[in-house]
Amino acid sequence: MFLCYPLGMIMLALPYGKIKHAFSFLLGAFLLQATIGKQWIHQMITSLACYAMFVYLPPALYKKIVPIFLIAYCTVGHLHRQYINYLGYDLDFTGPQMVITIKLYAMTYNLYDGYLFSKGKEDRAAKKCAPFSLSELPGIVEYLGYTFNFATVLAGPAYEYKTYANACDGNLLYTAEKKPRGKIPGSIWPALKCLLTSIICLGLYVVGSAKFPLLDPADPQNATPVIITEEFLAKPWIYRYFYMWVALFFIRQRYYFAWKNAEGANNIWYAGFEGFDKDGKVKGWENACNVRIFEFETAPNVKTLSAMWNMKTANWLGRYVYMRTNGSLVATYGLSAFWHGFYPGYYMFFLSVPLMTFCERVGRKKLSPIFSTGGKWTPWGIVTILSTSFLAEYMVVAFQLLAYDWAVAGWKSHYFSGHILCFAFYALVSQLPTPKKKEA
Repeated sequence: MFLCYPLGMIMLALPYGKIKHAFSFLLGAFLLQATIGKQWIHQMITSLACYAMFVYLPPALYKKIVPIFLIAYCTVGHLHRQYINYLGYDLDFTGPQMVITIKLYAMTYNLYDGYLFSKGKEDRAAKKCAPFSLSELPGIVEYLGYTFNFATVLAGPAYEYKTYANACDGNLLYTAEKKPRGKIPGSIWPALKCLLTSIICLGLYVVGSAKFPLLDPADPQNATPVIITEEFLAKPWIYRYFYMWVALFFIRQRYYFAWKNAEGANNIWYAGFEGFDKDGKVKGWENACNVRIFEFETAPNVKTLSAMWNMKTANWLGRYVYMRTNGSLVATYGLSAFWHGFYPGYYMFFLSVPLMTFCERVGRKKLSPIFSTGGKWTPWGIVTILSTSFLAEYMVVAFQLLAYDWAVAGWKSHYFSGHILCFAFYALVSQLPTPKKKEA
């Protein structure tokens, strides 16, 4: 993945326009070939099939067919991988396929929203996503440059087409008259900062996971995970929970490494730059940010936890699933599990998260007005941080263990406390009277 940095320097040196799009495609194809070999043909098939549907199908039809096709293709990939290598961790095309699924799923609605605007038929969701709508289908070179974008093709972040196109065409930095929109900041430090962060996270993952393994290091695919062995279960509960918490913390470092590495590679050629406001001031470098580590680790609620983790995937689920299904949490978390694959642990985790969300909502309504004094680091704020961390770590262990019997054993080792606490909390707190709003 570090190869993305010299490739980013190449992109920075190229002139704006079609040649940048072409090189984005070529460099992305090169990276895929170097990492997954001939399997990159799956990304090409997916891209061309969707492009053909965008060209030949009416908007009302491709809005339905393209997402179904994308999820179905991703599904077949996951099932094939699980069939030939159950619980294995080999690198194959399914990772990049998950990224391209997000990109083209989002582009489908971008194009459809643009169509609605052209006909004066906007709806509520389309209006909220208006900044990302597309009035026309991009050319094939621009399209392939986006789907194969070297800086996002392996692990994301899968940002919107307009974000990518503005960086390639120079619209992010310059006006139509080729004048700078503001004082253009250097990209070296934004890229270097992410690179250094990713190296630190990689070191933490390698060292920490060796000292606190979740799975059996000798045979993670077949042997009983460390945290559910008889020897481990004989230890006190507080030790077992703390060990699991630390192990999961170090496992997260590998995700931080991948996302921060990709963020830096995007920042080199300004794809991560947000541009300027109307006064010519720099907005920031959040376009390619896929995780805010400190904010995630100290999240006081599920909403913040979800928003700070895999942020561009969260954007996809929020804009093109949650908003398009009238706010269905089950549809949103269900599709998220579906997109990840078909290990039971995924579904056990994602379908348990709504329990935390329901508790959070009722707690915010019934308890926060009484105990909250404002601010994250108040006594009440710290209580919410600790409770969110406790429940999230308990729930997510199923996601990491994958297999049904392992996941159940993981939850059982903690006496199903997370689920019991959620049900009990909701049942009790929902019966409390709602505090009256304080008069201004």
